[in-house]
Amino acid sequence: MAAPSVSGTYVPPPYPHDRLVELRAVAAAAPGGLVDASVGTPVDPMPEVVVEALRAAGRGAVGYPPTIGTSAFRAAAAGWIERRFAVSVTPDEVVACIGTKELVASLPKFLALLDPARDTVLYPSVAYPTYAMGAELAGLRAVPVPVDDQWLLNLEALDPADVARARLLWLNDPSNPTGAGASPARMDAAVAWARDHGILVASDECYAEFTCDAAGAPAPPVTALRAGTEGVLAVHSLSKRSNMAGLRAGFMVGDRALIDVLGVLRKHAGLMTPAPIQAAAVAALGDDGHVAEQRDRYARRRAVLQPALEAAGLIHDGGPSTFYLWLREAEGPSDGWEITRRLAEAGTLVAPGDFYGPGGVRHARLALSITDDQAALVAERLRMRSPNEE
Repeated sequence: MAAPSVSGTYVPPPYPHDRLVELRAVAAAAPGGLVDASVGTPVDPMPEVVVEALRAAGRGAVGYPPTIGTSAFRAAAAGWIERRFAVSVTPDEVVACIGTKELVASLPKFLALLDPARDTVLYPSVAYPTYAMGAELAGLRAVPVPVDDQWLLNLEALDPADVARARLLWLNDPSNPTGAGASPARMDAAVAWARDHGILVASDECYAEFTCDAAGAPAPPVTALRAGTEGVLAVHSLSKRSNMAGLRAGFMVGDRALIDVLGVLRKHAGLMTPAPIQAAAVAALGDDGHVAEQRDRYARRRAVLQPALEAAGLIHDGGPSTFYLWLREAEGPSDGWEITRRLAEAGTLVAPGDFYGPGGVRHARLALSITDDQAALVAERLRMRSPNEE
C-alpha cells in the first residue's frame, strides 16, 4: 500500500527570519563576532521573584492546570490591568494563553467558528507578521489597514467592501516594529469605528510597559479597554515585561461573553499554560520593580546606540516607545535590505522592514534586547565605519 501523500497545493511562506541565514554568516565573521539584534528576544535575567515562584510550584504540578488560568493567575492579571491602565476588570474576564504568539495565530480560527459569514481580518499594514499569518491559517482573508506618516491606522482608507466582510481588527499599541503609539482619543475612536461596523477588536498591548513620551521618559500606556470591554479583547504577555519569553505566559482580557466561549474552545484544543508557569506569572504580575529596571536597561542602550547610528547615517523613523529602533537612511533613497546588509558587515544582524509588510521596505528594525556590552560594541564598530568619524 502506498504511503499517504503529504504534497498539496499549499506552500507555506518562508518564516521571515529564516531569510537571514546568509547575512547572519556575514555578521558572525565580523571582528568581535555576531550581535543579533534581529529578533527581540530577551537577554537580561529573569526576575528572582519569578525564578523562586517557578521553583516552588514545580513539585506540585502533578495534575492538569485549568485552561482558563488558575484563580490566582486571573486575579493577578486583573489587578495588574487596574494598576497599569486604571481600568477595572474582573478575573472572570481573563483567560490565560501560552504566550501571545499562540493566541495571535489561533484567535482568527476560533472567531471564524463563531461567525463564518465574515471572512476578513484587518491588521496594520506595517506590523507583526503573525496577524496576517493567523488569518491565513484560519482560511480567512488578511487585509492590511493603511497607516499614516506617524505609522498610525487610517481606517477611513479601507475599501468599504473589506469593512463589510471584516470579523476582526487587530490593533497594536505601542507598535512593533515602529514604536508608534496612539493617543487615548485615537484609540477610543478606533474601538468606536469597529463597533459601528460590527467588528471585534483584538488589541495587542504586549509592549505597554515600554510606552514613552517624545522625550523618552516613561508615559502612561493606552488600552482599548478604556472604551469598555464590549467587543474588545486586550492581549498581554510577560515575555518582554519580565524576561519570560522562554516560559510562554500571557493572557487576554475583555468581553465576558467572548472570553467564556474562547475559554471553552481553548479547553477543547488543550491549550493549557503549565501550572508552574502560571505561578511564576502571578509573581511577575505582582512585582513592578523589576519592570522599572528593565525599562532603564532599554533606555540606556537606546542612548548608546541612537547617536552612533545617526553618525553612520541611520535615523530612527518611528515613535519613542518599545525597545525597537525603526531605521532608515537619513539622506537619499533608503532600502531595508541594504541597511540590513550594511549593518551585518559591521557585525550586527537586524530585521529588514519588509518582514513587517511592504510598507516597511525602506526600513530595518534593530532590537535593543542585546546586552550593555553588546550595545557598546555595536556603537564602537559603527563609529569606526562612520564617514562622520573619518
